[in-house]
Amino acid sequence: MSDERYMRMALKEAQLAFDKDEVPVGAIVVMNEQVIAKAHNQVELLTDSTAHAEILALTAAFNFLGSKYLPDATLYVTVEPCLMCCGALYWSKIGRIVFGAYDEKNGYRKSTGANNPFHPKTIITPAVLEAECSKLMKDFFRAKR
Repeated sequence: MSDERYMRMALKEAQLAFDKDEVPVGAIVVMNEQVIAKAHNQVELLTDSTAHAEILALTAAFNFLGSKYLPDATLYVTVEPCLMCCGALYWSKIGRIVFGAYDEKNGYRKSTGANNPFHPKTIITPAVLEAECSKLMKDFFRAKR
């Protein structure tokens, strides 16, 4: 399956967050062409500022596999991970991260500059379905104003 197809699945998760008045970020974890975990932001629902889609998806993947490492897995997330999520992704040793929209305000690049905050073997693929992912975020925050 293609990166675009998996990102569309992550966008469905993001839409669930949007519909629940959560910041619309969705994430899925794929291993051997099988979705092993999926999640969306639940910060408001859980009153937990760490309940980002990436963190929840990682936890579900760890539980599914019974492992604390994901070197053979790919995370698809609709928005560039924040610095907190980068820490979790680093420790997961995830093999690949694919994200949709850049986040100039809260994305990891703002805090890390040119330094890679992920595990040295992690491959990063940015801007997959960037326009669709970005539109969902813009629509959400436009409605908040």
